[in-house]
Amino acid sequence: MRDQVVLAHVLSKKTQQLKENDIELAEKAHGRLGPVFSDGRCKMKESKVRTFRSRLSEDLKDPEFKAYYQEERQALQLALQIAELRAKKGLSQQELAKLMGTSQQAISRIESGDYEGFTLKTLEKIAEATGTRVKIDFVAA
Repeated sequence: MRDQVVLAHVLSKKTQQLKENDIELAEKAHGRLGPVFSDGRCKMKESKVRTFRSRLSEDLKDPEFKAYYQEERQALQLALQIAELRAKKGLSQQELAKLMGTSQQAISRIESGDYEGFTLKTLEKIAEATGTRVKIDFVAA
């Protein structure tokens, strides 16, 4: 179930009277928002603040989300590893692209984390251009 945010807001100028309808809406929201003041304003209940880590921990309990998260995390880790390698070798995206025989835009896509077209050949081209070698490691799931 997704979190819902309810916001009740009544605007009025000093010369305007609150409409009866506005006060009724605020009173109906009373159970979710807290006390209703005489001028129709609602005091919000203090909400529980959730951190990214606590939300992620909760979401990872869902097997479908966990599988998707791990796949995306792996793609992002590979992209970051390539970007860090390029930077360590002192190469710009343009320079790496030239060494690989491709475009700067292709290198940008590879380093974005959204790239899904990795092939062994592409990784070998990156390794050759950076004076490294490819090592593939299988680990327990």
